[in-house]
Amino acid sequence: MRYVMHEKLLAFGDDYVIKDERGEATFFVDGRAFSIGDKLAFKDMSGQELAFIKQKILSFGPTYEIYREGNLVAVVKKALFTLFRARFSVDVPGPDDLEAQGAFFDHEYAFSRHGKTVAQVSKRWFSFRDTYGIEIADGEDDVLILASAVVIDQVIHEESRQDDD
Repeated sequence: MRYVMHEKLLAFGDDYVIKDERGEATFFVDGRAFSIGDKLAFKDMSGQELAFIKQKILSFGPTYEIYREGNLVAVVKKALFTLFRARFSVDVPGPDDLEAQGAFFDHEYAFSRHGKTVAQVSKRWFSFRDTYGIEIADGEDDVLILASAVVIDQVIHEESRQDDD
């Protein structure tokens, strides 16, 4: 399935609208403004919360937790020490962890599991700022991968703001 993610620039908090390949709004990510650490509710368009994303404040490096129905389902963490390219891990219960590698500032990266690509993120076809496509392989957990892409976007934007200071 293909999705288009667009961050709403004029919003309180970090808000995203995610559309499907037909251009229909499918998901909405509602960022909580004025909170300590990032907190984002991942919802369907009827307002039902599908996942909740929370930044872990006291951790070594950028770390976010993804919850479903109050249960921790994944921890997304940026690897701090890599030789050539940045890398994020998506630690899920069991042996099916995901890894994201690529050019994150350019929104050109892939999610893989056991060396096999399961999703691609690309800004190539979009000229709008903060808009990019995500193609997810059939049978994958779309919400988990989309929520993980939101986390990566949050971390990259924060690092970009720190570099500007």
